[in-house]
Amino acid sequence: MKADIFFFIASAASVIVTVLVSIALFYFIKAGKNFYSLSQEIQNHIKDSEEFIAELKDRLENNFFFRLLFPLGKKTKRSKTKSGTIHKRVE
Repeated sequence: MKADIFFFIASAASVIVTVLVSIALFYFIKAGKNFYSLSQEIQNHIKDSEEFIAELKDRLENNFFFRLLFPLGKKTKRSKTKSGTIHKRVE
């Protein structure tokens, strides 16, 4: 008699746990899809903003008043030698 009660409670508990795990898995999958679409949108907006910033930089560098306030200096290039020190070369 005790064994029958134990198996009944164990089977009911396993059914309840299976249903709860299935519901949780459904919501995790749904949240994962939302997260994926959100990350794709963010990547698209980052690409758009990179293009906008590059265009804005070009427009500022070509602006007369900007060049008047911030004159262009000599450009320096840095190169590493085998010892790891950095030397400046002016071209």
